[in-house]
Amino acid sequence: MNNLQDLRKPFPDHQISYLPKGGTKLAYVGHAALTDRLLDVDPGWTWEPLAMNPHGLPVMDDLGGMWIRLTVCGVTRLGYGHAGNKQGGDAIKEIIGDALRNAAMRFGAALELWHKGDLHLDAPVDGLAESTLQFWLDDFKVCATNEELRKSFTLALAAVTNDVDKTILIEAKDKRKKEL
Repeated sequence: MNNLQDLRKPFPDHQISYLPKGGTKLAYVGHAALTDRLLDVDPGWTWEPLAMNPHGLPVMDDLGGMWIRLTVCGVTRLGYGHAGNKQGGDAIKEIIGDALRNAAMRFGAALELWHKGDLHLDAPVDGLAESTLQFWLDDFKVCATNEELRKSFTLALAAVTNDVDKTILIEAKDKRKKEL
């Protein structure tokens, strides 16, 4: 790895951790895995607090968080970190790690983990995602009646010939998937 685009590469499964939150598990990349990626991309990367007090210490905002500047490959982006209810030295480490992850996300690192849905659809084929076209092909195989096959084929044909809004097709596909 040697450029900013490499920050956007997905993290391998073994570098993704999970935090229980609200009955689900929140996926995130830890401080060590992110640091490893930053070092791979730019061994000279740096971060600094956005503000320092007269004693040379980072300034925390009124919420207990800290803004930082992260510089990678000569490009600087801001990030914000907060430690929730943690106190003391563990809070400081949490704030720094959170700020680094937040700033690195602005470079594209681990975006797929921050986003709550599909960040990028599959590569389009004539304007429609390949996975959507594959769904229609699979759907033909499970149609129980000629009427179901006709409806499915009509929607699929419209998808290929661009005769219908893609969002309508995707909604129909998703509804059909639930019915199966």
